[in-house]
Amino acid sequence: MSLKFKRRIVREKVLQVLYAYEINNENLQALTDSLLAEVQDENLISFGKELINKVIINKNEFDQRIKQRVSNWEMNRIAIIDRILLRMALCEILYFPDIPPKVSINEAIEIAKTFSTAGSGKFINGILDAILIDERSSGRLTKTGRGLVDETTSKSHKKNPDDK
Repeated sequence: MSLKFKRRIVREKVLQVLYAYEINNENLQALTDSLLAEVQDENLISFGKELINKVIINKNEFDQRIKQRVSNWEMNRIAIIDRILLRMALCEILYFPDIPPKVSINEAIEIAKTFSTAGSGKFINGILDAILIDERSSGRLTKTGRGLVDETTSKSHKKNPDDK
């Protein structure tokens, strides 16, 4: 099983933990331990726990960024699953420098197709793309290594300077 697929499974489990925590607001550790118990790889468990913790710690920041993009909507009108997926993707974009932004956005869209409404993918894509554009244009986006794959790939496909 590829790392990409394994990370998707962990992201789905993180979504479940954050959803249960949002509804009950209790015993985050037990929820996390229970839902990540099936994961065998320590690196994946660590990724899942870090994502959960950073989403919870930065929830207000993420919600503010989302509110700026949905000016005609109240946050409580956005489906809970969509809000959580938006927070998760924003967390990865802003606080996981080794994950390319496009990966975070695509993962949120794919998970939404399984766990949310028919229009959720387009909604999530629109919000995250707008935030990503803001982050890049302001210079606040700090990605390293693989996180720059989409920029370096597009630059390498430009015309060769030796070509006339």
